[in-house]
Parts: sequence; C-alpha cells; structure tokens
Amino acid sequence: MDSGYYAACTALVSRTQALDTIANNLANASTVGYRAQHNQFSSVLAAASGAPDSDLNQAINNYGILSGTTLDQSQGALQKTGNDLDLAIQGSGYFVVQTADGSMYTRNGSFQVSAKGQLVTAAGDPVMGDKGVIAMPPGSVSISPDGTISSNGAVAGKLKLVSFPAGTTLTSAGESYYSAPPKTETAATDSSVKQGMLESSNVNPVTSMVELITAQRSAEMMQRELSMYSSEMDKTATQDLPKVG
Repeated sequence: MDSGYYAACTALVSRTQALDTIANNLANASTVGYRAQHNQFSSVLAAASGAPDSDLNQAINNYGILSGTTLDQSQGALQKTGNDLDLAIQGSGYFVVQTADGSMYTRNGSFQVSAKGQLVTAAGDPVMGDKGVIAMPPGSVSISPDGTISSNGAVAGKLKLVSFPAGTTLTSAGESYYSAPPKTETAATDSSVKQGMLESSNVNPVTSMVELITAQRSAEMMQRELSMYSSEMDKTATQDLPKVG
C-alpha cells in the first residue's frame, strides 16, 4: 500500500507543478515575444533497501515526476503596428538587453527612446548594439533587415542579434527576458529584423486549455486516490491493529 500511496503523491505533485506551467502560458498568451514552456516528465526508481531487484519491485517503486520544462522556440505570428520602434525578428535570433543582472535575451521588440536618447525596452533596459548601447538619432529612423539603424543617411548603430546552438537551455527571467548559459550566444545568421512589427506569443490557447483540463482531471484523480489510501490506513489503524496480539 505504501508504494501506491507514494506513487499517487508524486503524481499529484507533478500534475500540480504542470498546472502552474500551463497557467503561466495562458496568462502570457497575449504577451509580445513570449515563448511557451512545455512540461517534461520522467520516472524515478526509488531504492528499496534490501529488496530484490525484481520486475515487480521495479514496477511498484517507479514514480513519475516533473523533471523540468523546455522552451518552445517556434516562431510567433508577426503583427504590423506601424510604429518605427516596434521590431520583430524573423528567424531564431534574440535581441540582447543589458539589465542589472547582466545580459538578457528577448523577442519582445517593443522599444522606445529614453530620456538619455538610448534605445531601451519597455522596462527601461538598454538594447545592445554591436558596439554597445545604441544612441538614437533625433527624428524618424530606418532599421534595415540586418539591424542597421540610420536616420537621414547617417548610421547610428546596429542591433546585436544572437542565437544559440541546438540544445541550449534558455531560462525565463520575467519581463519577456530569457537567460542563457555563459558563452553560448553566437551571431544570428538566419534572422532578419522587421520594422513596424511585433511578434505575438507562440502560445496556442486552444492546445493549452486542453492541457490544463487534462492536468486538472489527472490531479483530481490523484487526490481521490490519496483519499482512498488515507481511509484504508485509518481503517487499518483503528480496526485491524488493535486485534494484533
């Protein structure tokens, strides 16, 4: 009975954690440049001290857990805004942003010019160019597909676009920012900048709602299982154990 109880408990914990991930995706379905996160489940074989390594022992001590999440790198839809400082990336690249916690990466190109005349994000963090922080020229600007920023024929700078090798784990840092392991960024060669456009979140609301309902039902089943085990253990403790001896 203990093995069944532990299996139901770990399943409930993993489904509860999965619900948090799915709910976060749905909450950011309209967030510019947001990347959906997908749950990854794995199994853990609990060590049964002194128990024979039989097929039965492995089966009853094999528990499912949520081992982590992966970032969906698929392209979101590009929406035209007409704002010259709204930028979208076509391809796998990321903008580089300098924050108090170091360099971060984002697909949210809703930029603006700060009081210091620098190109910054909505959170006020400087957007990095190939040669550092970008000082924006006055008046209207033109931004070419390779990220070059110019005004009246004068070049003000070039956006730094980076990408990451396949298998690199990007971690959500909030504010549509993502962090990456040190020294994994490379120059993006398959990406282009689209001026006057923004990339929508790549969350599929319909798919996410189905995942949410499935995870909720699974969690409810595990709650009922735990309730059954608890009732059975109470019965054993109050009715069967007093008869022993």
